[in-house]
Amino acid sequence: MRSYDLTDFLTTSALLNYQLSAKQLNWGSIMTVVLEGKQIADHDQEILLNVFDYLSKVYGKMKRALGPLSVLHPLRATALLSHASKEVALLDVITCLLHDTFEDFKPSQFKDSDWIKLDNTFQAFLSELPEDHQKRLKQQLQWLTKEPSETYYHYIGRLLDQAGETSEVVRVKLADRLDNTFDMRIELQDPLLGVDFFEIIFQMAFTNTCRGYRPDRPHQPTVIMNGADRLYQLFKNIVLMSLIRQKKAGAGDPVTQELFEALAKASMKEAQRIALHVFGYHEPDVAKFRKLLMETMVYSQSGGFDTVTLPNEASRLNGLLMTVFDQPKREARKKQLVALYRDKAFMIQVAISFVIIFLNFLNDPDYFIHGISANGVRPES
Repeated sequence: MRSYDLTDFLTTSALLNYQLSAKQLNWGSIMTVVLEGKQIADHDQEILLNVFDYLSKVYGKMKRALGPLSVLHPLRATALLSHASKEVALLDVITCLLHDTFEDFKPSQFKDSDWIKLDNTFQAFLSELPEDHQKRLKQQLQWLTKEPSETYYHYIGRLLDQAGETSEVVRVKLADRLDNTFDMRIELQDPLLGVDFFEIIFQMAFTNTCRGYRPDRPHQPTVIMNGADRLYQLFKNIVLMSLIRQKKAGAGDPVTQELFEALAKASMKEAQRIALHVFGYHEPDVAKFRKLLMETMVYSQSGGFDTVTLPNEASRLNGLLMTVFDQPKREARKKQLVALYRDKAFMIQVAISFVIIFLNFLNDPDYFIHGISANGVRPES
């Protein structure tokens, strides 16, 4: 499988951000970065340039939670999709570039005259597509739009059901989540660079001479998105991946499979970063870490991560997905994540648990967590 890591992501982000900061945007250069230099027909190229122009106008100077321009997200997600694809599928590319637009932008957010101009731009490049592609594009963008009344579980379940046996929107959703997984930290370099997580774990489990993990760099100031917030984003990946496996969405499609594995690996790496960060900076007690590691290993080997469990006193990991992360209402979820962030030892255990879960996704092509469904997170009867 091709490389998908945080270093590659930071490089792509820097290239795109540099181009976007120019006084006169060169969408041709941006298209080259997004498509990795893959060749496309002149007519298709003209359509894409018009789509890029539309994105520039609709996103404007909007910024993401961590500060970069919001338009970077669809550009990077499309670059990740392109990275997994041998050839450029124009409809896939346009769907990925526009995947958030139906959800994020409504007429009420703009002056009437501005919205009319935006819609005219949209209709202009839409009319350049074959009629069946026009219909398909609008249909796929509607499927990818999460309605305000939907929970994340219902949204993903509905999306995958509507996609049926087609793989296009599954590819786009995986590329979307892959970009969101990488885009959770502003770093100069990957904190895991030169660090072997599994060697540290082996040392902790099997030797009495390991002195723990000490990061090379001083602790950075508290950021907008902390470790508990990142774990919640990884939980969303677990939901998506479990539902894809249950419904066999995109089964047999090599691009879907590659993006699925890339998301599993990226998520596993992020869980490793969180565990080592908390251990290295906040909870450096070697004996406590070893105890947490052993408890998690026993729980995993008993099948604890194969299914949703009810909370009980036997293990703090029982009911983990339900009590910590299954909070559809934003305020309730914030309270749970604040509590998790304050409990550093439990954060380590949760992060290690997620490493195991994503390894299970990689090791077993039939693995998913039973009890996760479009209706929510509940133990199977």
